[in-house]
Amino acid sequence: MRKRLLIVATLIAMIANPLPDVDAQSRRLRGEAVDLLVLGGTIVTMDQTRRVIEDGGIAVLNGRIVAIGPRAEIEGAYSARQRVDSRGKVLTPGLINGHTHIPMVLFRGLADDLDLQEWLTKYIFPAEAKNVTEQFVRVGARLGLAEMIRGGTTTYCDMYYFEDAIADETAKAGVRGVLGETVIDFPVADNKTYAEGLAYVERFVAKWKGHELITPAIAPHAPYTVSEEHLKAARAFSDRSGAPIVIHISETKREVDDMVKAKGASPVAYLDRIGFLNERVIAAHLVWPQGNDIAILQKRGVGVVHNPQSNMKLAAGVAPVPKMLKDGVLLGLGTDGAASNNDLNMWEEMDTVAKLHKVFTGDPKVISAQQAFEFATIRGAQALHLEKEIGSLEVGKRADLLVINRDTLNQIPAYNIYSDLVYATKAADVETVIINGRIVMRERRLLTLDEAAVKTEARAFRDKIIKSIGTSGTP
Repeated sequence: MRKRLLIVATLIAMIANPLPDVDAQSRRLRGEAVDLLVLGGTIVTMDQTRRVIEDGGIAVLNGRIVAIGPRAEIEGAYSARQRVDSRGKVLTPGLINGHTHIPMVLFRGLADDLDLQEWLTKYIFPAEAKNVTEQFVRVGARLGLAEMIRGGTTTYCDMYYFEDAIADETAKAGVRGVLGETVIDFPVADNKTYAEGLAYVERFVAKWKGHELITPAIAPHAPYTVSEEHLKAARAFSDRSGAPIVIHISETKREVDDMVKAKGASPVAYLDRIGFLNERVIAAHLVWPQGNDIAILQKRGVGVVHNPQSNMKLAAGVAPVPKMLKDGVLLGLGTDGAASNNDLNMWEEMDTVAKLHKVFTGDPKVISAQQAFEFATIRGAQALHLEKEIGSLEVGKRADLLVINRDTLNQIPAYNIYSDLVYATKAADVETVIINGRIVMRERRLLTLDEAAVKTEARAFRDKIIKSIGTSGTP
């Protein structure tokens, strides 16, 4: 009887004082739930103080960074089902390619060692007229996107035709893009008149505006291929819609000389005179600014994208990057299209931008390794007018980041992090790529694109292109 009473008393006590919530305790021990934790490694933040965190950690929720700091603190405060172990590696912001024509990867190596006008008029424009379709653009975009992801590019700025299809492929691949539909004053692949092109842009921008990855833009090709009336129309559209404007400016000396003869002003001065330039403009090249052009660009808040390898290969000249940098121009870095580069490798562009300007100016202190890395990250974001969202690893910004292998032969012994990143790191050293909090490549394996299919589709275009331009190509 006594034993029975003891059992009853115990049961009553348990009901009155239930056992501790083990699951709740476990949740507290595990920390606040987030989507992704990247733990360990050296974090190169590129924030305002250029903080470098040894053995760091990053917590990601809903595509944004919610915490960054020492690994022990992040790991203790947050839990996530998905983790990336980056111990012994380097974490950096994703790279920003500020100027591309992404489907032109399908023209890679088609016509080399020519000046710009001959290259364009005798080879590229005819090849585009005979080959560029929406399917061509989709296949080329997938090839270019795969190449960029493998090299750690997480954001790119593009200018081409059928840009709606490029946006579709870019979003599917999980890559961030400022994508400009080209408008031009002669018939092109997707639109035969400027009016048709502007109507296309209207639909394109309305469709993609507000997308978490895609920023739709209007892209008047250049001051020498678009009339004053149509340049003003592009600016008016940008004012109405808030869309960025992507354009080529002052790429060659001939372009500048012709503009001075035709308009009595340099391309920059002419565009400023007609009220075209403002803080939404992203201008590629600027190899030949004249007079007060650099001051105008700085005053108007124009983003300028330097394309050193393409400019070198076409012998277009060397842009005055040190002066633009000194005078406060928003300056980024790009590859240009792979038909004139011939790749989309931002590591090579960083290495080139530092070395080119050292030899051109005769000053080895010009463009430091840190500045070169800034051009591909935080300064690149400023040039695209996206510095509030990307370009550095900070709380509140988009979670676009890279995990870089630091154990390759070319990375050893490692004395200075910026020197290693700019002068030693290769595209193949990029192991894992995260864009908007989503892992798009893990340990060198593409997760959002079928690499084998991408290669097969791209190769299928080769014979068609060769046949269309009447050349046998090269083995």
